[in-house]
Amino acid sequence: MTTANAYPVTQTIHTIGILGGGQLGMMLAQAAMPLGYQCVFLEDNPDCPASLYGQVYSNEQLDSFIAAADVFTLEFENTPTAIVEQLANLAVTAKKQGMFPPPIALDIAQDRLKEKQMFNELDIATVPFMAVSTQAELQQACEQLGLPIVLKTSRGGYDGKGQYVIKQDSDIKAAWQDLKDAVSGEGSLTPTPAPLIAEGFVNFSREVSIIAARAQDGSVRCYDLVENHHHHGILAKTQAPAVGTSHIFKQAKEAITTVMNHLDYVGVMALELFVTKDTRGHDYLLANEIAPRVHNSGHWSIEGAITSQFENHIRAVVNLPLGDTDNVHPSIMINVLGQYPDINAVLAIDGAHYHSYHKAEREDRKIAHITLMPNDVTDLESSMAKLVAVLPNKVGLDKEYTPIQESQKQPSEPDNQDVPELGGENETASANTDLANKDSKMDSAVDVKAKKDKAKK
Repeated sequence: MTTANAYPVTQTIHTIGILGGGQLGMMLAQAAMPLGYQCVFLEDNPDCPASLYGQVYSNEQLDSFIAAADVFTLEFENTPTAIVEQLANLAVTAKKQGMFPPPIALDIAQDRLKEKQMFNELDIATVPFMAVSTQAELQQACEQLGLPIVLKTSRGGYDGKGQYVIKQDSDIKAAWQDLKDAVSGEGSLTPTPAPLIAEGFVNFSREVSIIAARAQDGSVRCYDLVENHHHHGILAKTQAPAVGTSHIFKQAKEAITTVMNHLDYVGVMALELFVTKDTRGHDYLLANEIAPRVHNSGHWSIEGAITSQFENHIRAVVNLPLGDTDNVHPSIMINVLGQYPDINAVLAIDGAHYHSYHKAEREDRKIAHITLMPNDVTDLESSMAKLVAVLPNKVGLDKEYTPIQESQKQPSEPDNQDVPELGGENETASANTDLANKDSKMDSAVDVKAKKDKAKK
């Protein structure tokens, strides 16, 4: 039952329309509810995760979806740009209160060539790259960039799909055959014809990401850099904050702020980065890609930050002041892929926070995430070992965290580290990441008391 006093008299936005109804839409709706906002969703699957939190409209019911909402946002960057432009135009004519982020952000994020070109125009460093439309151009790219390279579709593709690692000349023909249909828009890779993109390989020690929120008044708040580990091209683990990155945080912050200002962006954005070395041997960041939405590597912020990425996105969309982005407790977020673990076993681990997406089990499907935040930060690695032991799909983490007996106080030393996937093994990356993990307890323990004291205020 709706009452006449359901909303504050100053609140002109009552309902947020979200394009997409997956787990990101679900978590956005969870963040919107305490602030007094309802959400509706445009999604063809009526049983999507977000259906637990609001009305779901199919694409055939677009007019009804538009009528039901006051302002609009999205949870998936492959949303058709035509719909986003239509919703943005409604704001121009004052029929609705906005579409955030703006269409240009989607247009850039959906095209890897445009994205890399934008980075370079803004003096943000990237790996070397070339556009490829023929097998002869692919051969030329291999010669100019040097092997190995990663050949990708410039449009479409996610979680490791739509790409091919070329390690030697004999791989060129197979790579071209595998991805060539994307150039003409044929097949299932992408319906939009577009060149492929060849990216040169650069030795990097690890992959990090920075998430930021930009308000309608142009103010920006950034979360700490986090470190990401992938398994078969899918994010498996995020550590927040990334250990030993204070010296490169400024570069990351300036890069994402520059991009957001350039796009006149509103909402939360993620920028994925590689940590490499400059000519003097100093750590340096290379931009990989943006995500114009809340991001998997920011899920830790629900418990681990003063204001989560989801709440800050909602605040930006409805034009409320942004919240504090400080990390209040070191944490590790793990994606649950394909098969649910025993929730009793997970929650028996101190500091474990379980988030189900209410999806059916399917191989390599993201169906939940777990954030570990033990009260004593020195227990983080031992808690991880316990968690890995009860995960049906260990997403490669069993190589890093050896199962331990309950009586043991210290976890076994990691014997191998996953490296961000740009191709084969990277020994330098593994060595540097091992060193960072050995230092993590000390670095985190120094900062955690101050963070927790701030949160209590």
